[in-house]
Amino acid sequence: MTVQGWMFIILFIALIAAIARPMGAFLFALYDGRPMPLLGPVERGFYRIGGVDPARDQSWRGYAIALLLFNLFGVALLYAVLRLQGVLPFNPQGFGAVSSDLAFNTAISFVTNTNWQSYGGETTLSHFSQMFALTVQNFLSAGTGIAVAFALIRGFARRDTKGIGNFWADMTRATLYLLLPLSIILTIVYIALGVPQTFAASVDATTLEGAKQTLALGPVASQLAIKMLGTNGGGFFNVNSAHPFENPTALTNFIQMLSIFAIGAGLTWTFGKAVGNTRQGWAILGTMLLLFTVGVAITYWAEAGGNPLITHLGVSDTLGNMEGKDVRFGIVASTLFAVVTTAASCGAVIAMHDSFMPLGSLMPLFNMHLGELIIGGVGAGLYGMLLYCLLAVFVAGLMVGRTPEYVGKKIEAREVKLAVLAIASLPLAILGLTALASVTDAGLAGRLNMGPHGFTEILYAFTSAAANNGSAFGGLTANTPFYNGLLALGMFIGRFFVIIPVLAIAGSLAAKRHTPEGAGSFPTTGALWIGLLTAIILIVGGLTFLPALALGPGADQAALMAGFVQ
Repeated sequence: MTVQGWMFIILFIALIAAIARPMGAFLFALYDGRPMPLLGPVERGFYRIGGVDPARDQSWRGYAIALLLFNLFGVALLYAVLRLQGVLPFNPQGFGAVSSDLAFNTAISFVTNTNWQSYGGETTLSHFSQMFALTVQNFLSAGTGIAVAFALIRGFARRDTKGIGNFWADMTRATLYLLLPLSIILTIVYIALGVPQTFAASVDATTLEGAKQTLALGPVASQLAIKMLGTNGGGFFNVNSAHPFENPTALTNFIQMLSIFAIGAGLTWTFGKAVGNTRQGWAILGTMLLLFTVGVAITYWAEAGGNPLITHLGVSDTLGNMEGKDVRFGIVASTLFAVVTTAASCGAVIAMHDSFMPLGSLMPLFNMHLGELIIGGVGAGLYGMLLYCLLAVFVAGLMVGRTPEYVGKKIEAREVKLAVLAIASLPLAILGLTALASVTDAGLAGRLNMGPHGFTEILYAFTSAAANNGSAFGGLTANTPFYNGLLALGMFIGRFFVIIPVLAIAGSLAAKRHTPEGAGSFPTTGALWIGLLTAIILIVGGLTFLPALALGPGADQAALMAGFVQ
């Protein structure tokens, strides 16, 4: 580890903290339904076409039904595009239809904001599929997450009402006024920095040695912008953001990391503003950044320390573990990106997580095991963290001997049960499906490595799917009917088995009256609260996933320290 490395990390964290308030203020304006200039007529036109009254509040059930129908339609449309790819336009490569199991997996993947890819984009998908199917869903899945966050915020902020907002209005405003304009700006920036944006299929180049090489091209910059901003993560190319066309320079790499965290950090301030106390939002962001900083520190330490097997051979390893990392970015940027992308459920990668030291790969895994809450996916990070806030105030309420309260709302049995149900869906999907794959021939056939490392390949895949992250550990052959089907199931559970209880909580809270803080209320804005909330998150995540992590990265690290190579 170096001083320059830590300065780089500190600069990134400071910029995220600085972005939170201005981004949060704009998000609050969207949440509050304030009129927006320029695109107002476009917004109203969408409502007229859809027959939507944006002022009409929906109950949590109505909101959930609208959300589910919209997303199920998205699955069907995306699946149809992939299956009909061979006869659709903008296909200069002449690619045929995507297989049924891969098309189903990809449709679920992009609708759930996971963007797990069991294929190479430049060798499988046409420009039409990339733009109309995948890029469009990158906007809509991100908009869905923001809409759910808005609904839950209203649950805490409103009093004595059954309405939690209008899904169609929230989706439209988040997409039209936030995601689309920022993506256009970022697309222009990426083009200026060397990312291609073209309808051409490829270009032939001559290398310095005189050899001929065909370089795949396409509308890369536009997909790159929303994949990072919307924490989607699906790459235009097979190697994702490690490809020099997706990530040409250190500057584009830094901008991409900032894009991943920007909206999630801003939503914490939006929450504080909506409930009338911005310190509540800063406390949530502080908890997120505390967990993030610890994760970065452990990963950076593990990778900078190098491979002990090399040291045992008497070879100097002062550069640290550079295996699987791009020399353009080095260890510090690679480890920071790995923690950012797994903390935010983005899934984009610039290094092979499979080549990290076992302890280095453990932290990205653990980030996903905690759920979408360390900044998290757009919208999903906030509502994931608020679920743990409900558990934390419940525990605090037991400590002080009174009904727990949070931001003026009494937290009762219904809210706690729904929060536990949402939180429990993640380990159910991850551990259940990992166990199934670990004891069946079809599941074991996909491993590249034996022993703990091979188990980690399977565990990481189902963790990435259920946490709606999409990053790959590497090594696992996942493009089979077995894995395409089970991973799709994990993505669906990880997304909608959390969203539905969250909306139910929003409806329950919105119907409650405001309860002023009293002498027995547990403070939820100071260091004590941040410590308690962090402890609850780590205990729930640690107790649930510790055995699996011990069998995977833990055993892998022990074997490495003992000098064994798998």
